[in-house]
Order: sequence, then C-alpha cells, then structure tokens
Amino acid sequence: MSGGRRRQFATHLQHTIECHHFCSPRTYDRGAEMKNPDAHRTRARRPLAWGALASVGIAGLILSACSSTPTAHKAALKPDPPPTTTTTAPKPSCPLTGLPAPNGAVPQRPAMAVKIDNYPAGRPQAGLDKADIVFEEPVEGGITRYAAVFQCQDAALIGPARSARNIDIGILGQLGNPLEAHVGGINPVIANIDASPIQDVNLGASDSLMIHPAGRVPPDADFTSTSIVYGTHPTMNTPPQPLFTYSTDIPGAGSPVTNVNIPFSGTSNVTWHWNATTNTFQRFYNALQPDMLVDGAQNQTPNVVVQYVQISYGPWVENSEGGLEVQADLYPNASGPAMIYRNGQAFQATWHRGALGQPTQFVNAFGVPIPLEPGTTWVELVPSTVTVTATP
Repeated sequence: MSGGRRRQFATHLQHTIECHHFCSPRTYDRGAEMKNPDAHRTRARRPLAWGALASVGIAGLILSACSSTPTAHKAALKPDPPPTTTTTAPKPSCPLTGLPAPNGAVPQRPAMAVKIDNYPAGRPQAGLDKADIVFEEPVEGGITRYAAVFQCQDAALIGPARSARNIDIGILGQLGNPLEAHVGGINPVIANIDASPIQDVNLGASDSLMIHPAGRVPPDADFTSTSIVYGTHPTMNTPPQPLFTYSTDIPGAGSPVTNVNIPFSGTSNVTWHWNATTNTFQRFYNALQPDMLVDGAQNQTPNVVVQYVQISYGPWVENSEGGLEVQADLYPNASGPAMIYRNGQAFQATWHRGALGQPTQFVNAFGVPIPLEPGTTWVELVPSTVTVTATP
C-alpha cells in the first residue's frame, strides 16, 4: 500500500474511532474463523510489513483518540466543590416567656415566686412588670392574691409580700423546685409547703430579707427583691421546665376580642383591654381604672389565660373574720375549660394536668397545645362559679 493510501486509511480509522468513541479493540470471533478458515488464511498471507505497520498505526490512533480530551472538557468533568453552609446555633430562650435570654444565656437558677397582696390597701404593687408569669388566685372573702414568678428577669422591689396559701402548692408545683417567698402563713399550710418540692422562704423569719419602703404601713409594708430571695438558696442552679409553648404565629382562627371582664369580687373586678398598638392586654379595675404599679407602669401582658377551676373551702380558718381557706382542684388528673387570649383574639381550650410536678396543658379541640405569644403571661385562676365575659 502506498504512503498516501496508508495515510488516507489511518485518517478514516481515526475518524471512525472518534465518532463512535471506540477506545478498545474489537473482540476476536473464533466461531466465525472456524466457519470461514479461508478468510483467516487470506489475512495470514498478507505481507508482514503491512500487518506490523497497521498494528502500530491502529495502536497509536487508539491511544491518541482515548487521550485527546480537550483541557476545557477535563475541567467540565471535574465535580464542583460542595457549597459552603453556615450553621447558626439557636439562641437560648427564657423557659417561662419564650423570649431571648438576657445576655444570651438563661440564668442558672430556679423559678422564684413571691406572694403579693391585691387588696385595695395593698395597691400599687411593685415588681409585677418584671415577672415572667403572674398567677392570680382566689383567696378568702372573694379577694385575690398574686403568685408572681420570676426567673429570667430581676426586680429590685417586689411586694407587698403577704402570707402563703395552700393553693400555692398546686400552682407552683409544676415549676420543679421553685422558691416561694412569703410573710408567714398558718401552720397547716406551712407544713404542706415543707412537704412539697417547693422551697419555703419565709421573709418574716428575718428583717434582712425585707425592704420597707417609706409611706407603706403594715400589713402591706414588707417588700423584697429577686437578689434577696435568690440569696437564700445560692446553690440551687436548675432552671424550670417550660410551662407553655410559644409561637409568633397565630394558632388558627380565633374570635376577635377587645375586652375580657373577670368579676372576681367587688374589690377585684378585673377587665383586660386589648391595645393593638402595644400588642398587649392592659389591665383595669371596674372597666375604667388603670391598674398601675409603683414605678408608673400599667399592668399589661400579651397573653391572658383564663383557667376555670373547681374550688372548695376549709378546713382551716384563714383570718380573724372566720374566712375559710380556699382549695382548688389543680391536680392530680384534673381538667376543665379554659380560654386563651392573645393578639386580640380568643381561643377556646381545655386544660388538663396529671401529677403535681407536671405542667398544665392547654389544648384545642384536637388535643393540640395552643401556643402563646412570646412574652409574659397572666394566668387567671377563675372559680367555675364566676362568669367571664368577652366583647369583640
């Protein structure tokens, strides 16, 4: 074969290999050879020089075709590096408000409650606007008192502090091992508190545990602070478990509400008025009188929880007028109706609670917990005999 024919053949062969991406030699078909031995002998009689030349040429073309990937194509075959992702750890939240923890860390301390008077002579109070949760509880004579619970915030002045009640055990037991600061109490109540997981802090045991603001007279002259009460148990460092779930999303379709009236009694006729500007319910007495604190702030909250409870009276006398101790069925395996007020809307709920140390669950008709707006919460423990009215 002439040099021109060999070059033409080689060019044709290379084109065939590249077009079909054929980078491996054909498989030898021995069966075909045996059927047509003459064909094999014919090929064998071809000149050795041509066979050697063809072999060298084919091998070179195969190597050339299989190794001639352009540089750009090689770069395209190289996988892209994995995308860089940045994971941000969730910021810690206060267990009793769902708000970001102060200074980025939840205080390593338990919940702390102070019993606060709510008789008209005890107003204005101090420190309620620094509490994470405020429980308003019925006591003898149709009046109410507060169990103001602190954990994430501090308050330099809290009060006026008054005596403990047996109902406090059911309220505070769901907070793990909280401190309860109070001034005295009848013997059966103190004995029951001592037998519970609650840590009793009787402010009346030492004048160093109290602050006496000018102008206040007994029995509403005894105040305290978070630093004083926490100082009585400096080694307690376990925060409480959350009592509620929180979400800025409104939990479904509620009913618009502007005012919520809770007529505990003539001395505690409470109205919560929705203020869309502050996104809070503001507290009033007798519909028109703002409930103000010592520091000039009005009591207000993004969440009002009305928890209807079954109450009974006795067996102990709580005051000189013969008022009987108020007992509430809060545990074990207790339940009842409830209403959740948030974002200017009302949500019907049911509450239930198992053991003393378990939190009260507030759920909708499908048994799903109703989340609260992140922030403070006022829980109104309303006797089932009291009618609460809400107006749109």
